[in-house]
Amino acid sequence: MRIRHLATGVGVLAFTLAVSPSNAQQRLPTIDIGGARHRVSNKAVGGARAARAAPAATTAGEASPAPVGSVQASGPLTQPKAPDTASSTRTFTGAQVNAVPFAQPAEALEITPGLVVTQHSGAGKANQYFLRGFALDHGNDLALWLDGMPLNMPSHVHGQGYADANMLIPELLSGVEVRKGPYFADGGAFASAGQINMQYVDSLKGGLLLGSAGAFGWVRTLGARSWDVAGGTLIAALELNHYNGPWIRPDDAKKINGFMRWSRGTQENGASITAMAYSNHWWATDQIPARAVQQGLLSRWGTEDPSDGGNAARYSLSARWSQADTNSASRVEGFIIRNDLNLYNNYTFFLDNPITGDQAHQYDHRSIFGLNAKHALLYDLLGHPAETRVGLQGRYDLIRNGFGDSIFRQTYDSIQDNYIKEGSIGLWTDTTVRWTPWFRTTLGARFDYWNATVKNPQNPWVTPLVLDDDGNFNGFAYTGTFNTGTRAQTMGSPKAGLVLGPFNNTEFFLNFGEGLQSSDARGTVAYLNPADGSRFTDTGLILPVPLLVKTRGAETGVRSKAILDGLDQSLSLWWQDFDAENLFEGDSGTTVFGRPSRRYGFELTNKYTPTSWALFEGDVSATHARFRGSDLVQAAAYQSILTTGLNDPCTR
Repeated sequence: MRIRHLATGVGVLAFTLAVSPSNAQQRLPTIDIGGARHRVSNKAVGGARAARAAPAATTAGEASPAPVGSVQASGPLTQPKAPDTASSTRTFTGAQVNAVPFAQPAEALEITPGLVVTQHSGAGKANQYFLRGFALDHGNDLALWLDGMPLNMPSHVHGQGYADANMLIPELLSGVEVRKGPYFADGGAFASAGQINMQYVDSLKGGLLLGSAGAFGWVRTLGARSWDVAGGTLIAALELNHYNGPWIRPDDAKKINGFMRWSRGTQENGASITAMAYSNHWWATDQIPARAVQQGLLSRWGTEDPSDGGNAARYSLSARWSQADTNSASRVEGFIIRNDLNLYNNYTFFLDNPITGDQAHQYDHRSIFGLNAKHALLYDLLGHPAETRVGLQGRYDLIRNGFGDSIFRQTYDSIQDNYIKEGSIGLWTDTTVRWTPWFRTTLGARFDYWNATVKNPQNPWVTPLVLDDDGNFNGFAYTGTFNTGTRAQTMGSPKAGLVLGPFNNTEFFLNFGEGLQSSDARGTVAYLNPADGSRFTDTGLILPVPLLVKTRGAETGVRSKAILDGLDQSLSLWWQDFDAENLFEGDSGTTVFGRPSRRYGFELTNKYTPTSWALFEGDVSATHARFRGSDLVQAAAYQSILTTGLNDPCTR
């Protein structure tokens, strides 16, 4: 169920202490984040950012990459990546991610300052995310990428942008890159609030074998190793996990997760083929009535429907080719993904169906085909070093999804059944120019084209035609399928940023950008409510929403290491507007056009590494979020509460 709201204010305060052995880096490989290579150092294991200017280990004839966020005047260019032009941008090593304890794999992403990751409805369902005043549901407006493959899924049956990160193996992460805001040209439809790019290692030294067991049926094993095969490196990993939770009806979550990659060369000059497989089955204890617990009718660890839960599976095959020389760098990634999900949820217990209960079965089965390509060129612009990047991002989803009423996981009524074909192409470019040693600018632009076709083989519920006293027919007669059609839309998005510094180990940032939010394809062609089926009724009439919605944002900030040796601080002030807050209603499978919104706030991050084995972190973020314009329905409801105490003025 998708619930998207704006709060009066949202604040996050985090404090972390991480302690790591000083020799831990000896077991860690060189990492790659979007093509920029870094060596893990003692300080990185302690939690500070890896020194980005430090050269990585290279093979014969291979030169070291340039520092991130700068333009290289000579020597080989690193793989194209987003210039470090925002104060909120962060890069973390795999050691930093794993230095902080977490219970579920997606919680590893909470290393992102201000990001909150929660879980409900069992251990196999996608997490819910909260960032910068956005209730991001299961991933909408937060783009998650793993090894060049997107985790977000458009037009998903449970929520737009549904991103299941339960298949993540944090121990294999070589690096994580975090961005916030629509300021980056290579950020697409799901990146308006933020984007997290994750990369797995290409090899391991000495292998990895982990095992853990604990309360509530927790058991987890992980084994990984790499070998020299066919002139390259083959790495394989297998994870097994079981968990019951504290519930009276055990979750009995069973997960199996596999990873295998063959690679040759380096991330800058080389190729790889990667296969992943993931399967998860679970039962779920959802929310329960507080009054039933207070009256002693139900344990706080109990459930109203012991058959809730689901199963999920993901299989992928991807490939990468990359090449770099003195003045250019290229990278091409292709992927094929198969995703399957079955969810059984009962949120209203026996409200609609007093006998059979209100359980609903949601299913989503899809195949995804995609390609990412980018090329960077290094040159002089009026005597100043410059770098121009161009890129292409494309994906095509073949989707079969829908939902219906069920009892004990047996579906007996189909409310919605969809065949969806959805494709998108994004063309982007940006240019970074270093005008002086202390001043650089980045200008970029992005063009997106989206196309979606929805076919629904169902017939609507037809209300009979009745002749009234005036001789007019009331009702609606309709034959054939409904909520079917094709929609297409384009959108352009300019980007800009500048950086001043460093001055005494301090840099100043200013950014502006436009982005886009995509809507569920079903909501763009819907005119009949599938849960009601009658066109000319209050509940049956639906207005379609646009396929793409414009977003805008700006940010200014400062990053400094000047106050205290080992202390890295940053302060970001940001603002973001959405032209519409489209609301996905999971109970009916429809999307409702919402009002425009505005958010603004600040983020203060502090990282202190007094020694090579200790890290102190303290982060504070606050957001002010409001809808813009007026809502007559809500105004009438509020007036009704003040005058009569009734929540719905239409019931008077």
